[in-house]
Amino acid sequence: MYKILLKKELANNIWQMNIEAPRVAASAKPGQFVIVRADEHGERIPLTISDYNAEEGWVQIVIQTLGVSTRKICSFNQGESLADFAGPLGNPSDFVLEDLEQVKKEKILFIAGGVGTAPVYPQVKWLHEHGIEADVIIGAKTKDLLIMTDEMKKVGNVYIATDDGSEGFHGLVTQLMKDLIDNQGKKYDKVVAIGPMIMMKFVALATKEYNLKTIVSLNTLMVDGTGMCGACRVSVGGKTFFTCVDGPEFDGHLVDFDEAMRRQGMYKTLEQRAAAIEEERQNGHKCRIGLDK
Repeated sequence: MYKILLKKELANNIWQMNIEAPRVAASAKPGQFVIVRADEHGERIPLTISDYNAEEGWVQIVIQTLGVSTRKICSFNQGESLADFAGPLGNPSDFVLEDLEQVKKEKILFIAGGVGTAPVYPQVKWLHEHGIEADVIIGAKTKDLLIMTDEMKKVGNVYIATDDGSEGFHGLVTQLMKDLIDNQGKKYDKVVAIGPMIMMKFVALATKEYNLKTIVSLNTLMVDGTGMCGACRVSVGGKTFFTCVDGPEFDGHLVDFDEAMRRQGMYKTLEQRAAAIEEERQNGHKCRIGLDK
């Protein structure tokens, strides 16, 4: 069992949890993920690591309540325990394995959309700890959906964009990126984008105009997290890869985003079906209670 040491609501239906998992924390690297299961009957949920502390033995995850399984996990309170917390899985971010002196020569721009801010944070934090300051664009539809901005400002140079202009730049993250480059004289060697699939697609299209190497994380495609189910297949440069074992990060200019989004659409149908089954089960349970009375 894996104890919940901290639970915090970051925004509506978005929760942050610190989980007691010393072995995972000791091996975790930016870009990797864990598999979480609420109880013995729960579904396996892949979640990207948003922070970790090897000395204190905890790993942080951020969860958005999108379906039955994520709602169940988020219903747990601080002090309670999750049944499974396996990891770290997947490959760490490229720069973690690259020559540090070479990485120090690069200027990296991170673009985080919505909940994608969570997996961006440990990457920016790692760079900061190694003496490298990165620029970070955090985007959301409105200021109420912005998360982890204070934490990010401690480790990177943060620029905020909201679709409605309620905070920071009024517009899309791609528009802010172009403003930084075209109007503010910023120069970058690489862009790392993590967020909704549609956002990453348009970031990749925009960075092509500047011939900027672009890395994207396809963690939202994962289901089983071990490569067994094959549900996270993705076409990159005309070849088939499995997001969970070959990624989750890939060259954004080579990813077939349209195929990836069609695959994501299938998951929504399955999740709706699961929600209907759960609702029927709950209603049946209530009916039985009524009959017992």
